[in-house]
Amino acid sequence: MRRGIILAAVAAGAFASACGGGSGSDAARAADAARSAATGVTGTVRDTAGAPIAGAVVSDGQRSATSGTDGAYALAERAGTVTLTASRAGYASATQTVGVPKRGAVQLDWALAPTAPPPPSGGAYRVFANNDLGMHCVDRSFAVFSILPPYNVVNAQVVALQASGKPVLLDASQVDLRYAAIADATGSINSTSKGKTDFWTYAATLYGAALPEGAGLMGLWMPADAPDASGTTLSWDAGLGLFHAPGIPILPIDDAGRTNPYPLLRFSAYDKAGTALAATDVVLPVSDETSCQNCHATGKVAAAEPGIAWSADPDLEAQARQNVLALHDAEHGTALRQQAPVLCASCHYSPALDLAGTGPSPQQALHPTMSSVMHGFHADKVAGLWDAPVPVGGTIPPAAQQACYQCHPGAQTQCLRGAMSSKLACQNCHGDMAAVGGAVPLLAGGSVDGTGDGAPRRPWRDEPRCQSCHANDAVSKTTLASAPPLADDGLRFNEAFRAGDPSASPILASNRRFAEEPGKLYRHSKGHGGLACEACHGSTHAIWSGNANDDVAATQLQGHSGTVGECSTCHLSPPTMGLGGPHGMHPVGDAWVRAHSAVAEADLTACQACHGTDYRGTVLSRMFATRTLMGRTLTAGTPVGCFHCHNGP
Repeated sequence: MRRGIILAAVAAGAFASACGGGSGSDAARAADAARSAATGVTGTVRDTAGAPIAGAVVSDGQRSATSGTDGAYALAERAGTVTLTASRAGYASATQTVGVPKRGAVQLDWALAPTAPPPPSGGAYRVFANNDLGMHCVDRSFAVFSILPPYNVVNAQVVALQASGKPVLLDASQVDLRYAAIADATGSINSTSKGKTDFWTYAATLYGAALPEGAGLMGLWMPADAPDASGTTLSWDAGLGLFHAPGIPILPIDDAGRTNPYPLLRFSAYDKAGTALAATDVVLPVSDETSCQNCHATGKVAAAEPGIAWSADPDLEAQARQNVLALHDAEHGTALRQQAPVLCASCHYSPALDLAGTGPSPQQALHPTMSSVMHGFHADKVAGLWDAPVPVGGTIPPAAQQACYQCHPGAQTQCLRGAMSSKLACQNCHGDMAAVGGAVPLLAGGSVDGTGDGAPRRPWRDEPRCQSCHANDAVSKTTLASAPPLADDGLRFNEAFRAGDPSASPILASNRRFAEEPGKLYRHSKGHGGLACEACHGSTHAIWSGNANDDVAATQLQGHSGTVGECSTCHLSPPTMGLGGPHGMHPVGDAWVRAHSAVAEADLTACQACHGTDYRGTVLSRMFATRTLMGRTLTAGTPVGCFHCHNGP
């Protein structure tokens, strides 16, 4: 339930002009009622996606008014302060307090969050939506300097299931996709960014954008803040070939003021007539846990040098940030502390803030990139145990994550929280901090598209790949000189780069079973049926299964958490009995069990890649969920082989 005080009074005449509409419209009737009332409250009730809600009741406990088909209502009230509640079946009620003037009406609008479940999974459409990175960072305050603004990204696809034949991916000419706020299982809901950050106070100075409070840098809004439905509507990205929501200004604070780095938004598909087709609830992970005070607070190791006027600000985070600028001024002859607030990327290019994709400006070209200076400068401060991969079978020592989690969201937020987080640390994929900073040129094949081989790593572009560790199956192996150690399953590499490689250049696998599309990262790649890899596996750094809210989408899509591997998610009828599924999978279920003997008799060796050369099962043939097949129950995680049902193949 949201509370707020609305102070802006709108004269009844101004309200009537703003509503417009013919004399027979709900808006006109509401305006007429407002004019006839000596004092009152008027406005519009909408859902958090911006669509009007008809039949909502706005009440002070004694008097009430009901919204019309366009969401407009008019309630006669005495002058003074009054607390109102808006309610409607299928939506969470909301409460606001407003001051009613002695003459005229005050305007009070509402944004109600839906509480109804998504359309049933048995419908004819599916919405696949994922945050692109698995975590987005945001500055806690923008008063001193800024590294990253409120800017979350979601990519989405809509699938139309077919009674016969293959499912069809839909585009923006066929459907619209919008998002709305939705409460998670704990009741936490995040519908607004207003009152949660000082970003909009400094946005014009830092980012050159004079934004109204609540507006994102790319024109998107949080659901309750959006002036109309366009502020929560996804665009179509022709380059990516999917729906795209760049720059949702979400913050890690819910509407009750509680910290929640895993808020949910509901992404709903509508046909062009406005009929809801399907919806999926998706995490927009966001954290302001990034802090400089462990090292840069006055008196700490990076703020103790004599001769520098260190900050005495009682706010330790503000103090640390001021000290960062003071140290920069002392080391480089700048005057940043007097120029605050400062956008670090104005000198140190960051692709994350190159929203137009134009590359470094002339000023930025004079300086190293943001990634290079941050990782490169701090690399020798955390060398050794603090910045090393976790060995095979080892437990993750707390120090191994501190190198990254001093700046990246860690202790509370757990940026790396997916399926790989139990046995691996950041360094197993990214290498140490010096490698991330591009201190050593990449090896051949180390850059994502081959154009950066032999040069320093390009931030946000030359990143680890799935195939770098997932380079083998039970038959086909990627052989390398100086290969990294194998994980304890005997198939995956434990590190994404060659042993002893200081550049941590990602490995290109000769076995392409789990490889990304050539020249693309995982978050931009597609696979089976044109679905994005993230659609079935989850977001980067949050590969399913992970945090409870992360797993909501997978559970809604297929009935259980983890990798989306149920054919019925997209296929109304069982697909062809063969090995044409994702990564060479066969269908799952009784139909396959009944028919698999024909496939095995035709080419038994085709089973070995996943079920093992001894046909006893491997990590690649594990059950995604507990399932009873032909009367025999196999529990989730069981490596399936021939011997579960047969005395050999």
